[in-house]
Amino acid sequence: MKVMVIVKASESSEAGKMPSQALLQAMGDFNETLVKAGIMEAGEGLKPSSEGVRVRFDGRDRSVTKGPFAETNELVAGYWVWNVRSMEDAIAWVKKCPNPMEEASDIEIRPYFEMDDFAGIDSDGSVREQEDKLRQTLSMQKAQSNCYLFFSGRCDEALEYYQKHLGASVGLMFRFNESPDPIPEGMLPPGFEEKVMHCEFRIGDMKIFASDGCGDEGPFTGFNLTLTIDSEDEARRVFDALADGGSVRMPLEKTFWSPLYGQVTDKFGIGWMVMLPSSDTNPQ
Repeated sequence: MKVMVIVKASESSEAGKMPSQALLQAMGDFNETLVKAGIMEAGEGLKPSSEGVRVRFDGRDRSVTKGPFAETNELVAGYWVWNVRSMEDAIAWVKKCPNPMEEASDIEIRPYFEMDDFAGIDSDGSVREQEDKLRQTLSMQKAQSNCYLFFSGRCDEALEYYQKHLGASVGLMFRFNESPDPIPEGMLPPGFEEKVMHCEFRIGDMKIFASDGCGDEGPFTGFNLTLTIDSEDEARRVFDALADGGSVRMPLEKTFWSPLYGQVTDKFGIGWMVMLPSSDTNPQ
């Protein structure tokens, strides 16, 4: 379940008093624990209400009032967005939080509405459909696209050339003989064991992925585009859409570098790699 964890304002936070270094470090450590546990989606602190405004709605009228606002116990000083198993799980995590204020303080936990909560109102499903489309749009706005180049055994040569003439900087790289998973028998031609299985390099602000491939790419006639999408449902939807009228070269499946990865050539002949971002931690 998705919850917002709300840090209520206090006299010190409304006065604009900054936290001590010790508290700042303690909150940073707590946030790191949340991230490692896989439950934290977002978290921010807010400046005092003296730097904010309120917009009041009354029919068609709109009026703006500048802060500060008097009701300290009704104000928000910060928040997290968590994905937890239950409200009891959220309470347990909040109890581990350092006191965010120098005085007594309150943290409120509020569950998010889900579309199932509106089933009685949205009888024809039109609002759910609209919401699904908006979620798809938001997921795709955050998707990352990179070119993936295959050099048919000449990747090292190409990287050296790009470094010399284009100022390329090479980051992550591993070879077929460094793979933690065994390479399927017959997949590689003789002598490809030390070839580049995957690497990442930059030219200017452009990040490019590259590989020697499996030796069967033939002449360099094109490239693959990669899409890294942070939603499994959206990754599957995009993969299926690209496969419609095209061909699946590798079905979506778990790999050692991605929770979900697949290759597809669309009906226009463009090669795509669709994947979820890798993660070193699992949700608790």
